[in-house]
Amino acid sequence: MRRPRHLSAEEKALWDRVAERTKPMDPKRPDIPPNPVKPAKASKPKDPVPDFSVGQKADLRRAHDILPNITDRLTRAPVNMDNKSFGKMKRGKLKPEARIDLHGMTMSEAHPELIRFIMGSHAMGRRLVLVITGKGKDRDEGGPIPTRHGVLRHQVPQWLALPPMNQAILQVTPAHLRHGGHGAYYVYLRRSR
Repeated sequence: MRRPRHLSAEEKALWDRVAERTKPMDPKRPDIPPNPVKPAKASKPKDPVPDFSVGQKADLRRAHDILPNITDRLTRAPVNMDNKSFGKMKRGKLKPEARIDLHGMTMSEAHPELIRFIMGSHAMGRRLVLVITGKGKDRDEGGPIPTRHGVLRHQVPQWLALPPMNQAILQVTPAHLRHGGHGAYYVYLRRSR
């Protein structure tokens, strides 16, 4: 890329003398700036609220969940392990070496148990473990603030993504139907060093 050339003092003085002698072509025309700024096109803002008429029924079929479904988030996550092993795991062909069942536990009871289980399994050199959360009870009474279906089912993947467990985990994915389906997760662990 070429550098812009700047005028020397002598060249600038010469240019100023030439510019003083020039006459405008149309004296009635106003001076135009050298780089006229074009106004930006005003785009019509999209209305986030759909049209509504009095007496119209609300569409209650839509879920009022802010976050996408936990299963969708886990399936969209990049594959960090061997593709062949991942495919076998997703089809339920790999047998988990250990399992933990968190049914009936509160969040304060389940979290330390999960940490102990994952870190202990990693220390033992296990590769595939099963974490059973259950599908959860439907506790949403239709109030203004929605409650999640299956608190542990939604919380466990978030816990697995936090230290110290995230350093031992290679992949988390929903389990196959033969190992619990949406009520369980496969946790594929890194090799222990």
